Amino acid sequence: MVKNGIDCVDRWHKVFDGKRLGLITSISGVDRNLNSTIDILHKKFRLTALFGPEHGVRGNIGAGGDVEDYKDPDTGLPVYSLYRRNSKRLTREMLDLVDAVVYDIQDLGVRYYTYISTMIYALEECARFHKELIILDRYNPLGDLVEGNCLKPGFESFVGAYPLCMRYGLTVGELALMVNAEKNLGCRLTIIPCEGLSRHTMHPDTGHVWVMPSPAMPRYETALVYAGACLFEGTNISEGRGTAAPFEIIGAPFINAGKLVKYMTEKKLPGVLFSTAYFTPFFSKFQGEACEGVHIHVTDCRAFRSTVCGLELLDAIRTIYEDRFAFLDPYEGSTRPMEDLLFGSDQLTGKTASKEELLAGFERDSKAFSERKKAYHLYG
Repeated sequence: MVKNGIDCVDRWHKVFDGKRLGLITSISGVDRNLNSTIDILHKKFRLTALFGPEHGVRGNIGAGGDVEDYKDPDTGLPVYSLYRRNSKRLTREMLDLVDAVVYDIQDLGVRYYTYISTMIYALEECARFHKELIILDRYNPLGDLVEGNCLKPGFESFVGAYPLCMRYGLTVGELALMVNAEKNLGCRLTIIPCEGLSRHTMHPDTGHVWVMPSPAMPRYETALVYAGACLFEGTNISEGRGTAAPFEIIGAPFINAGKLVKYMTEKKLPGVLFSTAYFTPFFSKFQGEACEGVHIHVTDCRAFRSTVCGLELLDAIRTIYEDRFAFLDPYEGSTRPMEDLLFGSDQLTGKTASKEELLAGFERDSKAFSERKKAYHLYG
């Protein structure tokens, strides 16, 4: 069985002893027996503050919901929000309460996931205010494979805080090493590594149960499709929120399910099958409206390419329903459409490149990033 960093803390007392610790975590911050990292560190060391990312330290806040400051009822510790309306960063006042910040959240290895943006911001603020950042490393459920394009300069946001590929093939500890080195931050960074982890390990190989890292990530299969299906969040097409299979079900009231399934099946994409989906979301886009679309079924997690599947499906819907398909307005006060922030460039919304050119760009960027990341590998 793979052991995550939290499973190994008893062998790393020297890193934690005598320090006031602040913890960034969420519902996925548990050991292999599902004991909370909050409770483990509170019992073993001097935990003085909790910092809540999107969804909160206990995972009880919906996507995009503001996280408030409060006292954690289980430990009595103060909880400070890192998902405030006006800022998503640690402040000097927060960091004055601690000697080191500990980070323990299950990542997906996908660029848009806001937990890594929180980690990157924490790295920057710990460097700025001369605090240590301790990463309790975790396996990447999607393994080592790199997919998709690399975010272009000028398109940084909280759903894309660093020039990574859409699926980047690093653990969060390895990612922290990359950002610290490439940005020359000089942060005092300590990684508590995983044990028993190899580069090509994926979630089914780990011996761990799947703990939902966020409310819309209920299953491992959801994580497999997320790197491509998340592109629909920037469109007027439902990405399946408000159904039992978010990101696996894609559709809209104006789509003909049978026609779209036939179109996608004929592409013969590796490692995936498509079936008709008929659904009525109970929240989010098209709440209460009958929709049709496709259900994405991954049949081979190692052959499947989520970003290719997502782009092919988006292109299919935009082609078939050109008069009804649309991209959404700018995101969270940005001057750019949400899709540009997700895609990491305006090539998709601006139609400055064909689907074939975009797929060729995926191949170039992923190969280059695969080489770039090797310098930060902790696991063979």
